Amino acid sequence: MKYRIRTTLAAVAAALCSAQAAFAADKMALVVKSLGNGFFDAARQGAQEAAKELGGLEIVYAGPAKATAEGQVEIINALIAQRVKAIAISANDPDALVPVLKKAQQRGIKVLSFDSMVRKDGRQLHLAPSSTPMIGAKLAALVLDAAPAGGEVAVLSATAQATNQNAWIAAMKTTLATPPYAKVRLVSVVYGDDQTDKSYREAQGLLKSHPNLKVIVAPTTVGIAAAARAVQDERRVGQVFVTGLGLPSEMLGHVKGGAVKSFAIWNPVDLGYSVVHAANALVKGSVKGVPGESVPLGRVGKMTLDASAEGAMAEPFTFNASNVEKFAKMY
Repeated sequence: MKYRIRTTLAAVAAALCSAQAAFAADKMALVVKSLGNGFFDAARQGAQEAAKELGGLEIVYAGPAKATAEGQVEIINALIAQRVKAIAISANDPDALVPVLKKAQQRGIKVLSFDSMVRKDGRQLHLAPSSTPMIGAKLAALVLDAAPAGGEVAVLSATAQATNQNAWIAAMKTTLATPPYAKVRLVSVVYGDDQTDKSYREAQGLLKSHPNLKVIVAPTTVGIAAAARAVQDERRVGQVFVTGLGLPSEMLGHVKGGAVKSFAIWNPVDLGYSVVHAANALVKGSVKGVPGESVPLGRVGKMTLDASAEGAMAEPFTFNASNVEKFAKMY
């Protein structure tokens, strides 16, 4: 059966009004933070894949021109009027969208958030790209990939108050304390406040303060790019490697330049694919969105919902010289 992807609010209304009533039960909306965002364009590809695989689905892809809650509210109201069966949304505001999403649920529409969460009372479940333990374990694995023999490692984070990054670093430390990482020694944690210039200076400081440093791991897209540039500018390529969480489009040159062997981030293609499978399970009634439920995610596997009806998709996806160029074209 055919499926289509729509990219504007006008297209949403036109497409839904002109579609045959027979297809109404099969419409699912993917509402993103904003249009023209490479990350969500890649998620749309995954949604297309899931629609083909499941069959009989029409995916309505929409988002505001600017990443505002007001723009998303407008879109959701249009979707409610057109009686879609499910709305999957990456929220620009976890609280501001709750009233309109409650309205959607009152009309019988299944609501779930992905990537950026909606408050619990505004959705039935949330699909997180990954989890703190998974991210911590991945960061540790990336360190060992960069320096198989171990050695001194430093962390360049965002802000000292960033709760998510602090949790990821704590989880990484837990993994580093296990036997496979016995030769890895964490020597410093510094903060670049997610500012390019400050992150660059902090990376330079690490290189000067720790002459035997082997790896800088940055669980922030700003920090990893800044650290890689510092390693290149300080002529330490091949001596110090940078890894962490980064975007392929920003890291391609650093991988080719030799400062980075591998890095990771959630795969948006898999995210779009997974959220359509989760939405389909809600619509079909095989999943209710209650704690402890197992939610099928197609080829990605499954996730288990916690007490807040949240689940994690998978560990971050690894990028290296074999695949970074392909994904750099997406986001």
